[in-house]
Amino acid sequence: MALALAMALALAEAVLDSSRGTDSGSPLRPRAATPPAGPPAAEHVEQLGVEVLATMPHDPRAYTQGLEMVGDTLYESTGLAGESSVRLGPPGRSPTVRADLPEPLFGEGITVLGPTLWQLTWLDHVAIERDARTLAELRRVPYAQEGWGVCHQPGHGRLVTSDGSSRLTFRNPRTLAPTGEVAVTLHGRPVPQLNELECVGDSVYANVWPSSRIVRVDAGTGRVTAEIDASGLPVPGKQRHAAVLNGIAAVPGTDEFLLTGKWWPRMFRVALVAR
Repeated sequence: MALALAMALALAEAVLDSSRGTDSGSPLRPRAATPPAGPPAAEHVEQLGVEVLATMPHDPRAYTQGLEMVGDTLYESTGLAGESSVRLGPPGRSPTVRADLPEPLFGEGITVLGPTLWQLTWLDHVAIERDARTLAELRRVPYAQEGWGVCHQPGHGRLVTSDGSSRLTFRNPRTLAPTGEVAVTLHGRPVPQLNELECVGDSVYANVWPSSRIVRVDAGTGRVTAEIDASGLPVPGKQRHAAVLNGIAAVPGTDEFLLTGKWWPRMFRVALVAR
């Protein structure tokens, strides 16, 4: 009886070991341990430069803050108190319509939404809605943050704005109320001083102030997907101390852009090319 009980217990122990996958008397091979996870794959960031396709005149007195093309019309906003304006007309020619901002307003970025456009101001805590054809002021809306850049993502039904930080803020296109934000990072690190913006599909192109560098940002994640070096643009006779790149407009129906800067006497139509 004792011998039978001992044999039964030994058999039960062997079955239990087999079910655990151990090698203590079991003919089954033990399960392999899960290998430790390796380091995350490095983010791929395209390195791009600019190829100049055409050069055209630009008002050297324009302290450019925003640039946007709609059809064949170029919209431009300029800054500085007492010198701020918004203009429209054919690229490379004198504006056909212009509206000046009264002091002390300091104009910043603009974006067009069909029949209207928004113009931000820097520290004045107001945004101005205008008629996109006549540039007549329609209304003013309180704006709590610093105003830097703005662009429109119609596919997402929102505006994207910058305030000189590493954040992009999403806003209601009718009220400008914030609806969300995303932190912009390059290889996991913040990218500060985001300035003038241009929305192209799901991407946002942002001038990085005060440099000749533009970053292309995935607006969904905030991750920089391309760095664009525009330092090779042949700008003759740069004037004053603040003549930095600040103006990027996608040319509709193409992969090309218009680039200019504060007080630049030239504007450039460019293609983005691998470096």
